[in-house]
Amino acid sequence: MRAVSFIAALPRRAAEGLLTFLAWIGEEPIGGYRPEAHYMRGPRPAWRAKHPGS
Repeated sequence: MRAVSFIAALPRRAAEGLLTFLAWIGEEPIGGYRPEAHYMRGPRPAWRAKHPGS
């Protein structure tokens, strides 16, 4: 009888684990935009070469 209840509980436990995982994934987006990674300060040498005297 214990084996039957264990087998019957497997889908419920799997669903709980899946929902827990999805909630964890939803907390923070993967590969989200990070402005500090794209921030540049002023013109770079390539821009200066194209725009002499600026």
